[in-house]
Amino acid sequence: MNLRVIFKTDVESAFTLRLRSGCPERQSRGSRTIFRLKPEATKHARPRGFRLPRPRGFRLQAEDVGLQRGYTFVELLIVTSIVLILASAVMPLARVTVQRTREAELRRVLREMRTAIDRYKDAVDQGLIGGTQVRVGSEGYPPDLETLVEGVPVQSDASGRTLKFLRRIPADPMTSSTDWGLRSYQDRPDATTWGGQNVFDVYTKSLGTALDGTKYRDW
Repeated sequence: MNLRVIFKTDVESAFTLRLRSGCPERQSRGSRTIFRLKPEATKHARPRGFRLPRPRGFRLQAEDVGLQRGYTFVELLIVTSIVLILASAVMPLARVTVQRTREAELRRVLREMRTAIDRYKDAVDQGLIGGTQVRVGSEGYPPDLETLVEGVPVQSDASGRTLKFLRRIPADPMTSSTDWGLRSYQDRPDATTWGGQNVFDVYTKSLGTALDGTKYRDW
């Protein structure tokens, strides 16, 4: 027997269902007839694909409907490949940035030490340093870098004032050492060994090549 049954929910819906067992209760409301199914009839009367309306405020959780899932192997492989590609592009740029920073630091410390050597030479020429402090053949340049740090007494100064030209010997940013290459006034400009007479110039002992193609030891 086919019956037209009207269920009252949030939205009134009507559907046709086949009663396999039980008998509906018939109620009259004005000109309309409403059939309400008994509990023993409803468990067999629900058609295939029928879904009861959800109450207001009801939400399905992901675990209730089986929507939770993890990453597949292919997805992980794709993400890993993208990360490796980005890393391969960033690493050379980072390496160049670090090298450029070290080169700028090398130029700075070379300028600092050469300025101190020139200031020592100016003090000798002005007569502030003389006598036994200036060795024969030194041409007015310091005997070593330590002299620039320790200082030299001012000539004919009763107060015992000392002239210092460096706070400390800076470390070579390329070798991380304070062992600098030295050249005396008597050495050749490209000499790699120090004659020992005085300190006319300093250079790094690094054998590396700069970003502009020049050798660090030629700076």
